[in-house]
Amino acid sequence: MQMTTAIPEGITTPDNVDTRLGELSFFDGVPDPASAQKIYDFIDFQHAYQAYMSGIQIASMYAIRQGLLEFGPANTTAVQFADLMDSKALFLTANTTSVYQMAWLELTDEPMVIETPPDVLGIVDDHWFKYVADFGRLGPDQGQGGKFLILPPGYEGDVPEGYHVARTNTYGNWVIWRGFQVDGSTETAVKATQEKFKIYPLSQKANPPKMTFINVSGKEVNTIHRMDAAIFEEINAVVQAEPSMGESEEILGILASIGIKKGQKFEPDERMQGILSAAAQAGAVSVKTIMSRPRDEMFYFYPGESVWMNPFPGGSYQWLNEGAKLLDARAGFHYYATGITPAMAKKIIGKGSKYAYTFLDKEGYPLNGSETYRVHVPANVPAKDFWSFTLYDNQTRSMLQTDARFPGIDNNREGMVQNEDGSFDVYFGPEAPPGQENNWVQTIPGRGFNLIFRLYGPLEPWFDKTWRLADPELLP
Repeated sequence: MQMTTAIPEGITTPDNVDTRLGELSFFDGVPDPASAQKIYDFIDFQHAYQAYMSGIQIASMYAIRQGLLEFGPANTTAVQFADLMDSKALFLTANTTSVYQMAWLELTDEPMVIETPPDVLGIVDDHWFKYVADFGRLGPDQGQGGKFLILPPGYEGDVPEGYHVARTNTYGNWVIWRGFQVDGSTETAVKATQEKFKIYPLSQKANPPKMTFINVSGKEVNTIHRMDAAIFEEINAVVQAEPSMGESEEILGILASIGIKKGQKFEPDERMQGILSAAAQAGAVSVKTIMSRPRDEMFYFYPGESVWMNPFPGGSYQWLNEGAKLLDARAGFHYYATGITPAMAKKIIGKGSKYAYTFLDKEGYPLNGSETYRVHVPANVPAKDFWSFTLYDNQTRSMLQTDARFPGIDNNREGMVQNEDGSFDVYFGPEAPPGQENNWVQTIPGRGFNLIFRLYGPLEPWFDKTWRLADPELLP
């Protein structure tokens, strides 16, 4: 042809392409029907995988809601682990020392009031699992307790004075607060909540409805989302329940591409069900790998030198780094843990808590409950309050279920042996080494486990890394 331009390299695609999808056939850029079907199957798989990875936090909040409502209706029921949370509960990476208490807040079109108790660490997260407010020690009430006014999605009415005001983009919201033991007793924290905590519509402030407080310590509680294809049903339930304004257009677009769309029934056909199942399998192994063996150096406190890891790589509770969203880190966190607040990632001297976790020993092998490990805790631990270890099941990410009701240890344990230089050696294994019964936590032979070290009231040496926790070391 007279009007011909030499086409630069890399623009055209051959008519026959051998890909990971198999052999694909085109006629000058147009696929034949069989190739088109292979490509659409691949596109649908990619969208389903992305929906799993970007929607896992939505499923997690769905499961929390379902677990709480098993014990009573929203707004008037407060669940208390009045005798501490123990290994009976299926709850993502909870600790054995705080007094966990929580409620499900369900708004209508009017603001709701939450009256909070003093001296707690409290969070409100919305149904999309996004941060709404802090209360307690790190909240605007500064640990004194107070009245919080939660404004519903799109609210444009009057906002009265005398409240700490927060706006949520969802009608459903998770309210969780941790009280603290006093001289080894939970009584003060439990009583303060029962005396002070209330949820009620603003219009009922003169006569708030009565709250019901339920002690669930020692009971079977499940707040964990599904890891198989049923996770998409959990995500869909939240999409149908909440205004779309609260979630990003990109995530909603990914969900819509596999049939999860507000106002529309989620009815995948047989072909799509197979794709969703395969995507869930891929998503499940991905989040497990991201958290247990991350490849990004930002996860590690001492890259290349230690196996201890940070659940908030990049130092942001929103997983932002240099303007980029760390999508894998977000998915991994919501597989492993729960509760979102800026305070979890901030440097706050002497308040709140900080975490280090590992699935591996010093040599990089998975922690094995058949073996015995020692973790050396150097002297002068940078914790204003106390420090602790807790063991978790690799599959449920909940407390490891052994003979011990509380599968953990902290430096307040009576009879704990301290070394002459002020350091501690803590042991994890199926049986206690001789003479170390008070410094030991039981594991399960033939089963893996992972470990979280917590600092309560972290001090400067933790942040500047002049104090360093030793890696788990396998004993001969």
